[in-house]
Amino acid sequence: MKTNYELRYAAHPEDAKSYDTKRLRRDFLIKNVFSEDEVNMVYSMYDRMIVGGAMPVNETLHLEAIDPLKQPVFLHSREIGIYNVGGKGKVKVGDDVFELDYKEALYLGSGDREVYFESMDAGNPAKFYFNSATAHRNYPDKKITKDNAVVAEMGSLETSNHRKINKMIVNQVLPTCQLQMGMTELAPGSVWNTMPAHVHSRRMEAYFYFEVKEGQAVCHFMGEPQETRHIWMKNEQAVLSPEWSIHSAAATCNYTFIWGMAGENLDYGDQDFSKIEDLK
Repeated sequence: MKTNYELRYAAHPEDAKSYDTKRLRRDFLIKNVFSEDEVNMVYSMYDRMIVGGAMPVNETLHLEAIDPLKQPVFLHSREIGIYNVGGKGKVKVGDDVFELDYKEALYLGSGDREVYFESMDAGNPAKFYFNSATAHRNYPDKKITKDNAVVAEMGSLETSNHRKINKMIVNQVLPTCQLQMGMTELAPGSVWNTMPAHVHSRRMEAYFYFEVKEGQAVCHFMGEPQETRHIWMKNEQAVLSPEWSIHSAAATCNYTFIWGMAGENLDYGDQDFSKIEDLK
């Protein structure tokens, strides 16, 4: 197996105003989340969030403690949230084995335990997307399905943003140190997410877009509300959102995305909204 990682450093909003398309994509877009029999990850200096993916096909993949962690095992002082967006798979942590089907999630607390990813069918491999944040204590491991989620239905077809927000790894469902994750599914005919746009200064966010149909694309909007920028994204790509940036998107079809947050605040509703007519 192979583990690939890179570091992404934080940017000041004044500096980001001058970034061209190439620089925006280099610093914020995560193009290659999944590669066969590889683990890919980005270590971000935004709340030290790690965003990555593991795609086991012909072998079991180990979640290695990459060099920047300076720890014996990946979970030594970290918690992790994992979503399976592929075929059936298994996550082995210590002596425990968790089976994850499509769109099922798993929370793992910190501790000196090794994590392994495995597919149950090489012809339909699992795709494990994960977010990891630093943790000050251990909380129990837990598998979460949409049946366990706190579900909020928002928007409408008339405003092209009818969506179902599945809050799955959140403090209403299970305790975490700082990681919060969920999955938003847009209804057919709807393309806008997280509108009206908002920022939350006490936590960063990462978005992972999937179920984007062949030949379609997502236009992700970021930047300060009065100084917005955009990044065009393909299926199964992720993007980092600093604490000063909005995080919203419109696509050429409906889609699903996984959102993950890290920071000092666990209140999902702690947001500073911007009026649609005030965005620039």
